[in-house]
Amino acid sequence: MSAPAAPAAVPRGPEGGSAIGLAQRTVRRLIIYVLLFALVLVAAVGLSGLLGRLLVAGTELAAGDVAGLARSLAFALIGGPLAALLWWAVWRRLDDGAERSSAGWGLYLAGTYTLSLIVATSNLLGALASLIAGEPLAWRYPLATGLVWAAVWLWHRWMWRHAGKSPTDLADVPAVLGSVLGLVIGVGGAVSALSTLFDAALRGATAAASVGKPWWVSALQSLVRAAGGGLVWWWHWKHDGGQRLRTGLASVALVTVGVLGAGILALGGAGVALFVVLRLLSDRTESPELLLEPLAPAIAAAAIGSLVWAFHRAKARRRSDSTLEGGRLVTSGVALVAAASGIGVIVNAALAMAATPLAGSGTRTLLLGGLSSLLVGGPVWWLAWKPAVRTGAAGTGATGTGATGTGAAGTGPDARRIYLVVVFGLSAVAAVITLLVIGFRVFEFVLDTVTGGSFLDRIRAPLGLLAATGLAAGYHFAVWRHDRAALAAAGAARRRTIGHVILVTGADPAPLHRVIGEVTGASVTVWRRADAGAAGGDAAAPGAGELAGRLSGALDGVSGKRVLVTIGPDGRIDVVPLVG
Repeated sequence: MSAPAAPAAVPRGPEGGSAIGLAQRTVRRLIIYVLLFALVLVAAVGLSGLLGRLLVAGTELAAGDVAGLARSLAFALIGGPLAALLWWAVWRRLDDGAERSSAGWGLYLAGTYTLSLIVATSNLLGALASLIAGEPLAWRYPLATGLVWAAVWLWHRWMWRHAGKSPTDLADVPAVLGSVLGLVIGVGGAVSALSTLFDAALRGATAAASVGKPWWVSALQSLVRAAGGGLVWWWHWKHDGGQRLRTGLASVALVTVGVLGAGILALGGAGVALFVVLRLLSDRTESPELLLEPLAPAIAAAAIGSLVWAFHRAKARRRSDSTLEGGRLVTSGVALVAAASGIGVIVNAALAMAATPLAGSGTRTLLLGGLSSLLVGGPVWWLAWKPAVRTGAAGTGATGTGATGTGAAGTGPDARRIYLVVVFGLSAVAAVITLLVIGFRVFEFVLDTVTGGSFLDRIRAPLGLLAATGLAAGYHFAVWRHDRAALAAAGAARRRTIGHVILVTGADPAPLHRVIGEVTGASVTVWRRADAGAAGGDAAAPGAGELAGRLSGALDGVSGKRVLVTIGPDGRIDVVPLVG
């Protein structure tokens, strides 16, 4: 009888369990946490509906909407107990370290925490704004929804801060996302409140008032949102230690929201404000009241955006060099887009004036818009990018400053090279697309014998965009090539630790000469040995490849103005630094 076949080996996972078992546990966690998230959502929606009906209708919960009441009862009385049972099963399993450290637990807690915070904050602030406006019933449903979701948030916050069962993976996500949410809400409310105040000061209380509502009501409602968002931000930034986080997510959020978002807000507001001022000085085709209408929001956006940008810029300086360099390059990119857009619009307006010498107010307005964008974006780009600072040896990352970045070796130059490639690539793609548009307009003009119209009017908009993108692509490609040459020169300078090498050998000097040049960058003088033939020549020496490798190792770490290298007939290498 033949022996029974041995059982097939079961692949083992990194923790000793089988790979199949690990996959099953991953799928189980995914299903459980998705189901728990859905049940918590369903239960919260049902409880919000019931509490809202209780606040609005009192004991008459149906109030003409039986289907809505039935839905809320089903969600609350069926979804709620199911969510509680499933949560209890999950909570008991978290005594196991593998369950606590799983990505599913961290994702569920972070997602539910963030969602509940968003819903609770927006509804509670909305209810308070309705109370300020004197709306008798509009605040009740938002209050009910806000209270229920605030309870969900407190529940998940308790789990997030639990000493023994809080997630070990993605543990920083709630603090980061909470601070981002608070910042966005607070900045939006502050801009709106400041805009209302400025509008009342510039155009008068009558013009600033909304339909049927005094201007101060809108200002107070915006202040409530600003205060609420500021409280959420402070709680997660200060109380929960968001400012002390040094994770990748925290750095990305700081650069993306605090620097990029605030920079867009500040530059956009400043550009619109300058545009309004230029129109007031040179373009009076519309009434002053209409011209002043966008000025207050623009000033508010520029002021608040600048404050937020300066604050996060200062925080980035205290973090890693990559965070600081990322913030600088992001600022440069935003300003570059503003300046390039201004150039494109100016070219467009100039072509319109060339096509129609008696250009109307529309062309003048277009020109002023381009000038304002260029005047705002250009100086900011110059200060952030510092094009006058040339990349030299500092560009290697050792002591780079200005345009080369700062900090640890390789941090600034790597980010700078990525930035240059991205900007050049996007500009080149935009230029190619614009060329296709121009080609389409040209062929359309040639083939269209009915519509007619000016050829310059057809192509002036894409031609302006082509000029802007072409300038951006050409400049950044030239900078990239200069940086690459500078880095290569700096690397060669670092390799050149020996000024001159005197090579004494009886073998073929060509490969040895090449190795010396690659390792040291030094000039080489070859002296042939007179005793090579008497000692049997170099035939007994190692092969050329082996000899070259040994010579490279022998020269490693050697420095001096002149160095003598002797290679014996047997392949022995002697390296002697010389004086003078």
